Amino acid sequence: MTETPGLPEGYEISTDPARIDAGRVHRWLSTDAYWALGRARHRQDRAIEASLNFGVYEAVSGEQVAYARVVTDGATFAWLCDVYVDPSVRGKGVGTALAVAVRERLRPCGVRRVLLATRDAHGVYAKAGFAALERPDQFMALVFE
Repeated sequence: MTETPGLPEGYEISTDPARIDAGRVHRWLSTDAYWALGRARHRQDRAIEASLNFGVYEAVSGEQVAYARVVTDGATFAWLCDVYVDPSVRGKGVGTALAVAVRERLRPCGVRRVLLATRDAHGVYAKAGFAALERPDQFMALVFE
């Protein structure tokens, strides 16, 4: 378990993969996350297995209320993705605390850059130190459709 400044009382963050409620994460992402709508369960399970996962849980019940996934080599680069906070706990600071937990978990690894993409949560990530790319013209993407 990781203690995280700003995490509301009554919640805890863990990177223990055994605690991830894969069915809940898949349901959240495949039905309510604009970037993952319709994602197949087997793809989500593969993504979870190959990533560093963060879950936020109600301390008493153990119920998962948020999720984030990091794709990383653990040394130089990381991609923060699939961040989802259950609507019932949005607005409580859970998303910001989750982004801070990711930052603090990666900092001692020597990771130089953590990227993410968001359409509508810039303010959440800014509170954890993320900023728009200074040189977006230096980045490219290969998209398979």
